[in-house]
Amino acid sequence: MLQIDPNEYDSQKLFRILQGGIAPRPIAFASTIDKNGNHNLAPFSFYNIFGINPTTLVFSPSRRGRDNTTKHTLDNLNEVPEVVINVVTYDMVQQTSLASTEYEKGVDEFIKSGLTPLDSKIIKPRRVAESPIQFECKVREIIETSGKPGSGNLVICEIVYIHVDEKIFDENGEIDPDKLDLVGRMGGDYYVRTSGNSKFIVPKPLTTLGIGVDALPDHIKLSNYLTGNDLGQLGNLEKLPSESEIELFRSNSDVKSIIDDIQKLHEYAHNLISNNKVTEACAILMVKV
Repeated sequence: MLQIDPNEYDSQKLFRILQGGIAPRPIAFASTIDKNGNHNLAPFSFYNIFGINPTTLVFSPSRRGRDNTTKHTLDNLNEVPEVVINVVTYDMVQQTSLASTEYEKGVDEFIKSGLTPLDSKIIKPRRVAESPIQFECKVREIIETSGKPGSGNLVICEIVYIHVDEKIFDENGEIDPDKLDLVGRMGGDYYVRTSGNSKFIVPKPLTTLGIGVDALPDHIKLSNYLTGNDLGQLGNLEKLPSESEIELFRSNSDVKSIIDDIQKLHEYAHNLISNNKVTEACAILMVKV
């Protein structure tokens, strides 16, 4: 395994490792304005939500690594501490990327990217009409981490108004990830999107108390055919199956045909887990106990 001391490692190589290893990252498409009324639009993937009381978003327009200069977004925020953070969808990702071009100060990226500006309700910077969710924010604080090349500037924002396109909601009033189709940043030129087969569900162990992987019988937790994800889902069960539940599978014709073949039995259970039939899988895995 490669061993790295970040204080002694080449900064560009370190940057690529961090970008590639800490991913995917959401994108803050930040719209700002300077004291003279010049608008700026730029994407930042050093970004996330950090609280709801107050509603807190944080993103970082880092200093340029090559010459330690600051970006127009940060300069604008020091003059007018307001920003619209627009979410980025697949349909607008190419225009968003174009807006990241380092145009001269005063050049309007709304015009360069072909995106449509909308007046905000409370703050001065404009919103991006093509973005289905737009957060109007006021800047509470900017924390400069060091002032060195490549260093971050943590822009701590409070949301003061939110605009949401109703078309992205499902029948239960929740945001549908397929309809929203957000994109996220990976390393290099890679992106991901939230629609299609790239998304999956991991039930949160908040309302129930899972038995834990340690509570599984040794022949299950030491299996050569089950994955770590399989064990995690089995450990999230509230209890091991009862003897009566296990007995049902002992008499099952499919199980009886492979009961003496550990590999086939565990692979069969793995397929059940992949189809969210975790309790059934656990019972099958215990037919030999």
